Amino acid sequence: MAHDLKERQRLPGWMKMKMPKGESYSKIKNLVERHGLHTICTSGNCPNIGECWNRGTATFMILGDICTRRCKFCAVKSGRPLPPDELEPEKIAESVRLMGVKHCVITSVDRDDLDDQGAGIWARTIREVKRVNPETRIEVLIPDFRGKTELIQQVIDARPEVISHNLETVERLTPFVRFASKYRRSLEVVRYISASGLVAKSGIMLGLGETRDEVLQTMDDLLEAGCKVMTIGQYLAPTATHMPVVEYITPEEFADYRKIGLEKGFRFVESSPLVRSSYRAEEHVNA
Repeated sequence: MAHDLKERQRLPGWMKMKMPKGESYSKIKNLVERHGLHTICTSGNCPNIGECWNRGTATFMILGDICTRRCKFCAVKSGRPLPPDELEPEKIAESVRLMGVKHCVITSVDRDDLDDQGAGIWARTIREVKRVNPETRIEVLIPDFRGKTELIQQVIDARPEVISHNLETVERLTPFVRFASKYRRSLEVVRYISASGLVAKSGIMLGLGETRDEVLQTMDDLLEAGCKVMTIGQYLAPTATHMPVVEYITPEEFADYRKIGLEKGFRFVESSPLVRSSYRAEEHVNA
């Protein structure tokens, strides 16, 4: 607790979060509390929850809350997950309906314990959300499925509007930051998504010790793989046992990366200290 307090005290001024407010935010907040709905927006203390909920966007996590990987940046619990909830697709679809979500973002833990890595639940969830909420657009943030294209294809065949897979960091730092994940394999996942004709999206965190040249090279790698949308945000250590923050990147530097990314050829670049993967996700379908 003392470390967390000191960490918050050291945060630069531009990292301070505004209290969420707004009519739509209040309505959704009440629905979530009344019906016990689970969103990453609330459980992850997302700094953009007010803006996103007022825009009609919300993020849900499927396949449980225990991950089979132990990435050093992530606050999600790791260990042996429980069996998947076969009724989860229906529960997510009903949550989206109750909340009146216009743009639904779905993510998940890694499920390396399952033969299909969870792809079957992924596909069923997308289809059920679409069936119950035909006007709602869907963006998915998927794991790498160990690079197995037949599993990625199950998600593609369910036809979400946007498929995102995050690189998380630059190539040099990947072995130190991401557990059981590979930079080049993730690029191939993005490439496979792009080749399907769907919008391919990815994101990275800054402040882990990367250099400017490495960030620019990552942009080039994503563009070459067919990525259309990129998000860039500041890494914050969830606890004292996670990777420490090496540097706080200034808002001016983030703005510069956005300008460079658009000049390089991305259709959208969301780049600022508090940006997270689903920030302004409702706009990215137009990429």
